[in-house]
Amino acid sequence: MRKWTHPQDFVALIAGVYAALSPIWTSTTTRASWTMVVLGVLTAAVAIASLARPDMMSSEGALAVLGIAFIVAPWVMSYSGSSTRALAWTSWIVGIVTLAVGARDLQMTRSAHRGGGVAAAH
Repeated sequence: MRKWTHPQDFVALIAGVYAALSPIWTSTTTRASWTMVVLGVLTAAVAIASLARPDMMSSEGALAVLGIAFIVAPWVMSYSGSSTRALAWTSWIVGIVTLAVGARDLQMTRSAHRGGGVAAAH
């Protein structure tokens, strides 16, 4: 697998940056803001690692886990109410995108490892 060539990892990178910056333009609380910033920065960092090392299965798995964290965060961190509904939707959408990217990357990497290389992953 070639470095910096997986468009889905760029999608995860953009989603992470968007999540980290979303408290700037969305009604929020301190707890919700920090949740989005931390999860967003972690997602962007893992996406960069995945772009740099596309054969590293742990980064794809981490993206999937971060996607799940985004999805459950509004309930766990108590920002699913009406005053923070927009941030909750941002979290859910970013979570679904990140989970999908992580699952797809994991599938591609497993196929490449089983099939013996790049040809199986594309």
